[in-house]
Amino acid sequence: MTTDEETLLTFPCAFPIKAMGRAGEGFETLVVDIVSRHAPGLERERVTVRASSGGTWVSVTLTIEATSKAQLDAIYRDLTAQAQVVWAL
Repeated sequence: MTTDEETLLTFPCAFPIKAMGRAGEGFETLVVDIVSRHAPGLERERVTVRASSGGTWVSVTLTIEATSKAQLDAIYRDLTAQAQVVWAL
């Protein structure tokens, strides 16, 4: 098990989270809802959505104020538990 001391990050810090999935399935809302559970007060202007050139895929990038490694681990665990999320960075 890791602790906050085992990371190169200094908390709190601005931290970008990116998730990719199929376009048109409410993907943006899904990702924002999951991240908002762990980072209350997420500001809409800190969310960027970008479609692939073919329009099949969409990536959602959210920049949060991360408070701990445990918070980031929980976000990634919840994101990757969703079948709609192809990958998360």
